[in-house]
Amino acid sequence: MCGTTVRVDFYQLSRDPAEVALPLIARAALNAGERLLVVSGDEGQLGRIGDMLWARLPDSFLAHGRAGSPHDARQPILLSDSPEPANGASFMAIADGVWREGAEPFVRTFYMFDDSTLQAARDCWRALGTRDGVERKFWKQQGGKWVEGP
Repeated sequence: MCGTTVRVDFYQLSRDPAEVALPLIARAALNAGERLLVVSGDEGQLGRIGDMLWARLPDSFLAHGRAGSPHDARQPILLSDSPEPANGASFMAIADGVWREGAEPFVRTFYMFDDSTLQAARDCWRALGTRDGVERKFWKQQGGKWVEGP
């Protein structure tokens, strides 16, 4: 990591699935001037995420595309099954609870997990805690809001 600090935000999904939470994260990433790569090995989930990026937020739609399309490099949000950012994203959201890393570290990763991937997330938390240059934050849903956990 050569002195670069990366941030990994762990999002424990209890009320809403990743498809509902991701548009808010995507909007915040775009508002910060960043591109986002959304990764899931579940093709159906990627489709649902794409639908929610169009419709979830009433005040805006979030332009996005699927990896493998002719204009990958132009997409502010790219949906993919691989952690390789064809759109040049420095932010990555992992939607399916399966930890992945790209060839180059992302500046920020949003790692979403639920009860079925809880143990893997705990293992990942511990493993990342042993690395230099990694800042970890934990978020959970509480009363319809995301709050930082202990």
